[in-house]
Amino acid sequence: MVEDGRGRAEDAAEATKKAKQGGFRTMPFILANDFCDRLATVGFGSNLISYVTLQLHLPLVEASNVLTNYHGTTNLTPLVGGLIADSFAGRFWTITVGSIIYQLGMVCLTLSAALPSLRPPPCAKHAVECQRASTYQIAILYLSLLCTSIGSGGTRPCNMAFGADQLELGARRRRSANGGKAPMWSFFNLYFFGIELAKLTAVTVVVYIQENVGWGWGLGVPTIAMFVAVIGFVSGYSLYVKMPPGGSPLVRLAQVVAAAFKKRKTVLPDPDLLYEDKKLDAGISTTGRLLHTNQLKFFDKAAIVTEGDVLPSGEPKLWRLSTVHRVEEIKSIVRMLPIWAAGILMVTASSHNSSFAIQQARTMDRDITRSFKIPPASMLIFTNLAMLITLAFYDRVLVRVLRRFTGRPNGITHLQRAGVGMTIAMLANVAAAAVETRRKSVAAASGMLDAPKGAALPISVFWLVPQYAIHGIADAFMDVGRMEFLYDQAPESMRSTAAALYWLTISAGSYLGTLLVTIVHEKTQASGQWLQDNLNRGKLDNYYWLVVGLQGLNLVYYFVCVKYYTFKPLETEVEHQPGHGNGTESTKKGESYK
Repeated sequence: MVEDGRGRAEDAAEATKKAKQGGFRTMPFILANDFCDRLATVGFGSNLISYVTLQLHLPLVEASNVLTNYHGTTNLTPLVGGLIADSFAGRFWTITVGSIIYQLGMVCLTLSAALPSLRPPPCAKHAVECQRASTYQIAILYLSLLCTSIGSGGTRPCNMAFGADQLELGARRRRSANGGKAPMWSFFNLYFFGIELAKLTAVTVVVYIQENVGWGWGLGVPTIAMFVAVIGFVSGYSLYVKMPPGGSPLVRLAQVVAAAFKKRKTVLPDPDLLYEDKKLDAGISTTGRLLHTNQLKFFDKAAIVTEGDVLPSGEPKLWRLSTVHRVEEIKSIVRMLPIWAAGILMVTASSHNSSFAIQQARTMDRDITRSFKIPPASMLIFTNLAMLITLAFYDRVLVRVLRRFTGRPNGITHLQRAGVGMTIAMLANVAAAAVETRRKSVAAASGMLDAPKGAALPISVFWLVPQYAIHGIADAFMDVGRMEFLYDQAPESMRSTAAALYWLTISAGSYLGTLLVTIVHEKTQASGQWLQDNLNRGKLDNYYWLVVGLQGLNLVYYFVCVKYYTFKPLETEVEHQPGHGNGTESTKKGESYK
């Protein structure tokens, strides 16, 4: 009895200790780390076109491709980082190592900007040709960008999931220890707010320092901020809820594919006879098991029980036999991919905001006062502001109005929200084409078609505000709707991978932007290049109209995908209230995440 009492006391003490981990107090450490990552990425990335063209003296098209390839790689590595974290490293150590690698890349970038030997000499005043950066100097740039890209792969997918662990799992432990209630904060709202706040800081303060103080300090400030964030994040080690890695989701998907292929000639039985094992799936279905669907029936063959599929102990040989839940996991991923792919062109359509639109701004009148000019890259502030305002308006006003007509708690579904964003994005490029036509007509009327670099046309840079602002409004609908879709429709055990898919969309869109620019540049040489270093002689407005046409086709494709999409069916266990019976009851939700 004494030993039992001592054991219960030790268990209670351990539960109390665990209950003190996680929660909202861990958010400053996690969000500060992601804030500084985004501050550094956007602070440099938003003005990278200026650094590469003005400091390294690369041609516009080559510089634009450097920019889009950098963004593409930075948003591709999170998929790898998420899989590493889920498979064996865990989220905390993936974030820590990724942050250190990112820090090394920022140090290299700062040194390349501060040391004259790592960049070509400045252009002579009014010079037509400038000395291009050497192969060695460009290699240093690429090495630095590669380190920051690899580092982002460790932080971006894991920060979101790690932060959610602190609120959700920490709350669960506190309820177990003292019956406390779960916190009501939305980590995703905090996360996206932090992202936009970092972007605003980057395109104002950091870009201003780059343009007016120097690139050494302009990169040094986010480098120092990142260093402080890494130290702060690691110092919170004892406060975090740290979930052990649960095995690679890719392994489970591969097991389903292998089992289905081995049984490809086996006749499918009645769905009720397919293999299920609640105990086996318990760790990957805490919110409910996925139910069988009649789509993609080839994968169902992985759940057919045949001779030799089960060990004498009763455990299945997972490379020969999978449960219905695991089969439905891969079905859910496959069904999501067509809609996920529709977001790629959305990213491509806005990628020129960080390249061509900034070069347009550099040719326009940027005077705010007699002594202050708005930096071209700071025009992105209008995208950030528009997105923040739209998010607030949507949440506080629009949802309440739409709710009266649709009867839905969120006003409209996340797929509808994403579709609205894609439609609005088309208007942004229509505005961009119209403004570019106007800008060139002013250049022609003023006799400045061949004006030297740095000469400002007599047209205000604020003509570009509509296209930037409309892109921000579109992002408020598209980005959040896309993330909600990926998070809700992904299998429970693959939501970290779903977060990585969000970044993979941006990566694919950036690479597609590079391909589109390259094709347009090559195909228009004979008839007069659309994308010239001298924008006044180019036909950038034609490029914008081309993007509008592609967006229209993409929108039709998206609507078709949405029409035929099947939401994942989920079985949940609902507990009976006291006085209403005992046990639990299974309920089926066929379209639970619209």
